[in-house]
Formats: sequence, structure tokens, C-alpha cells
Amino acid sequence: MSAAKLPPARTGEEPWTTGELAEVRGSLEQEIALLREKIADTESELAEQLTDAVANAGDDPTDTGAKAYQREHDLALAYNSRDLLAQSERAIARMDAGTYGVCDSCGQAIGKARLQAYPRALLCVACKQREERR
Repeated sequence: MSAAKLPPARTGEEPWTTGELAEVRGSLEQEIALLREKIADTESELAEQLTDAVANAGDDPTDTGAKAYQREHDLALAYNSRDLLAQSERAIARMDAGTYGVCDSCGQAIGKARLQAYPRALLCVACKQREERR
């Protein structure tokens, strides 16, 4: 990794090192692998639930409702996992493009501590606060 690919540091922060960026990238890559596995497991479970729904067509209405609730819950978890996967993959792509650590809104450095805590961040703290107030 060349110095040109290192994220920018905010004023008063120590500049990024290749080791620090490699550590963040490694954690993102691990998370991507876990999320892909989780999504595959959830999709498999959902397929089983649909098959079971046909087999259990004469179930008690309470059982049917509980199963529908569980299915909706599993779908929501799968959606959240897909969203996190996309964010993590986008962070890796930004590292490869040399734009990691640059705020999408103002173009300033996001901040090393913020990226180490939340490596998928696209906005600096000030821009994120502004977005949340809207």
C-alpha cells in the first residue's frame, strides 16, 4: 500500500500508517466473510420456512401467526446484514480507490478515531450530526 492510498488525517491527528489501515481493512474483510455466511444461512432458513409453510397449511392460527412473525423477523435481519455487507464492501472499494477517509459531503478528512471505531463511515462527525438533525 503506497502512502498516496493512506486516508487523510484531521488536523491534530497522527497520520495513518499502513499497519493501521491494514488492520481496519482486515477487520472489514473478516466482517464481510461473516456477513456472507450469515446471509446464506438466513436465506437457507427462509427457504425451509417456506417449504414448511406449505406442509403445515392446516396449523392453528396462533402457530401460523408465530411462524409469520419469525419469518418477518428473519427477513429484517437478512436485509440489515445485506446493508452492512454493502457498506463494508464500499469501504474496501474506497480504500482501493484512495478515497477512504474523505467525507462524502464536505470532502474533509473523516477522522482516524471515527474510522477506527466505525470503518464504514462516509461522513465526518459534523456532517453526520447535520444529517441526523434533518
